[in-house]
Amino acid sequence: MIKANSEQKSTGSHYTPPALSEFVAKEMLKFWKPPENTHNINVFDPALGDGELLLAVLRNLQAMDVKLSVSGYETNQSEMLAAKKRIKDQFPKVAIEFHNRDFLAQSAGCFSQPDLFQSRQPEQFDLVISNPPYVRTQVMGSKKSQDIARRFGLAGRVDLYYAFIIAIAQYIHPEGILGIIVSNRFMTTRSGETVRARIKEMYEIEHIWDLGDTKLFEAAVLPAVLMLKPKTSAKPSITAKFTSIYTSDPVKKARNCESPIEALRRSGYVKTKSNGYFRVLKGELDSGWSPEDIWRISTKESREWLSRVRRNTAATFKDLGKIRVGVKTTADRVFIRSDWDDMPLDKRPELLKDLTTHHIGNPYRSKTPESKILYPHTILEGKRCAVNLASYPKTKAYLEEHRNQLEGRKYVIESGRKWYEIWVPQDPKAWKKAKIVFRDIAKHPTFWLDIDGTVVNGDCYWISCSEENVLTWLALAVGNSSFIECFYDRSFNNKLYAGRRRFMTQYVEQFPLPRIDSASASQLIEMSKQTFECTSDKKTELMHTVDKLVWKAFGFHLS
Repeated sequence: MIKANSEQKSTGSHYTPPALSEFVAKEMLKFWKPPENTHNINVFDPALGDGELLLAVLRNLQAMDVKLSVSGYETNQSEMLAAKKRIKDQFPKVAIEFHNRDFLAQSAGCFSQPDLFQSRQPEQFDLVISNPPYVRTQVMGSKKSQDIARRFGLAGRVDLYYAFIIAIAQYIHPEGILGIIVSNRFMTTRSGETVRARIKEMYEIEHIWDLGDTKLFEAAVLPAVLMLKPKTSAKPSITAKFTSIYTSDPVKKARNCESPIEALRRSGYVKTKSNGYFRVLKGELDSGWSPEDIWRISTKESREWLSRVRRNTAATFKDLGKIRVGVKTTADRVFIRSDWDDMPLDKRPELLKDLTTHHIGNPYRSKTPESKILYPHTILEGKRCAVNLASYPKTKAYLEEHRNQLEGRKYVIESGRKWYEIWVPQDPKAWKKAKIVFRDIAKHPTFWLDIDGTVVNGDCYWISCSEENVLTWLALAVGNSSFIECFYDRSFNNKLYAGRRRFMTQYVEQFPLPRIDSASASQLIEMSKQTFECTSDKKTELMHTVDKLVWKAFGFHLS
């Protein structure tokens, strides 16, 4: 029961596949044992949807000689009634209490001072299972996002499921358990810092399954399953288990299995009938020491590998300079075009600059820019500001043609900016300087040096640098190496579909640079310069040599 794309995006409804529902239900019952002499078990789902998760739990409890009851919330009345009918048809003896209300609105009062008519303690349940709506800040709108953040003690860019994770805690019996399906984004993004801290504060984490790019949902959501128990002072802290599964290239020794869900029981490389090849890793959760630290899988092998890297690291990419995202116009069709040269000279805007995008990215040196950007920003008295359009009549005439569209960006006007400004222009004087540029999303890391003064688009990040700085050449070598792929996967392991990695600031600033005084580093710097200058077929050979030198600089040998 999948909704149409537009409605699905706005409501965050991604209904749980039966196989995943069954997996979560079974795992919950592995971690939860009913107290002795239990005669009643109550189950709760705060985001019912089609009721599949509750049905999975009931199927796994039906052999027990106890009274079963289910409760839940659902904002869509027809879906709530359909879920009720499904459960009643299959389990006629189960007591059902469903509410056609917003669970978050119902529970928000418990996080503020309750009034005289408000219950201070909601009913608690033995088993709570949920796949809450997945709605990001961009879809919810900043006002609603800020309201949810305020009510549930969150901060920054809030996804709707963050609030569910927090609100559900008060509905779980102290000896109960929560099995919840969420996006895996919260584990590795800065916006997830607050909810990561709240989870550690409120719950004991038993197990996390990062389901990666298994495509279990029709929507482009990379899910994770969390198995959580309420934290009590009587319980000692435990080391949570962590399982991850991501697609891999075909390998000869992969074991056959029916599906990605079945593959979670295995370890290593597997081949499924219809989903292709996957690698399943099993280890422990490394949640770091502070909320800023990402959550990742840690194994004995990865810990030893990263320890060796640290011993051979003298600096990181953060030491090169501040990492910035490229410009964001929020009106690309107006500001960015590849056909400016087709315009008559008397109509072509004066303020055009070459634009670097991910499309022209190549290791070490990019291809020739295919597009230009109309860039209406300058520096005046040391500060960035919008240009005076009166000084650029052709630019003014062009922008006036698109004024209605540009003024439709209300957030630009409301922030005190001029209607023709780019939303994120960055520093105009920095474009002329040399800079390392890299793609935001790529299967393989792609870093190059721009010395042509181009403007960098928002699909890339960039770092101002100097050609005279040896760290610049080390960074190009490391950034384009197979070594950094291994470092990324062991340190962050944040992949999208088809093995694509996210090269965000918070990851890249941690990329290591080897000691400059080592023999391999000196050779590496020279070879990196040669690779940048090379325009012949020899570049592939040079890159292979550099790749081996990078591994050697960090204490490894690449065969």
